[in-house]
Order: sequence, then structure tokens, then C-alpha cells
Amino acid sequence: MFRRAFWFTTGVATGVWATTKVNRKLKQLTPENLAAAAADRAIEAGHRLKDRAVGFALEVRDHMARREAELGEALGLNAPVEPELPAPRRYAAIENAVKNQDKPKPYVADTTTYTYNRNEDH
Repeated sequence: MFRRAFWFTTGVATGVWATTKVNRKLKQLTPENLAAAAADRAIEAGHRLKDRAVGFALEVRDHMARREAELGEALGLNAPVEPELPAPRRYAAIENAVKNQDKPKPYVADTTTYTYNRNEDH
């Protein structure tokens, strides 16, 4: 009698366990849950990709700065330079006025004597 009760109880427990497991899996396979899971995975993949891209950009920037420093040393661009005074300013407007004083002014026709009125042709 106890054997039958034990195996009956074991069978019922196994049935309940299998039923709940199958129902959970069916709920996971509904279109809404599949779409939500796909969206979550896409967001996670985007974050991983962004982190890798940022890391790659920082690495490129570091190598670029290092190579620029190497080239600066090789070309002597990083050598100390004695400070020089800037060249004196030139005032182009004054220089051009002085240069153009001797040149004749170009001929400009007097437009006040001749006027063209479109309406006179009709």
C-alpha cells in the first residue's frame, strides 16, 4: 500500500513539474516575449559594440599622439625656439593710397544725361 502511494505521489509531482515547465516555455515563445527578448539582446549588443568602438577610438588616439611625437622628434619640430618679435604690421589701405596717387582714375560714363525707360518703347 505504501509503495502505491509513494509512486502515485511521485507521478503526480513529476506531472505537475513537467506541466509547469512546459507552460513556462510556451509563455516564453509567445510573439510579444520573443520580440521583447530580441529587443533586449539588440540593446545589449549595441552597448557592447559602443564600448568596443570607444575603446578602439581611445587606442587610435593614443597611438596617433605617440606617432606624432615620434615624427616631431625626427623632424626637429619639438626643439626649443627662441622667441622672436612679430613682424611690424603693414597697413595695406594707406600703402595702396600712396601708390595709387599718381595713377589716373578710370573713365566713368555720366549716366545722368541718358536714362532708359522701358515704357517709352511702347
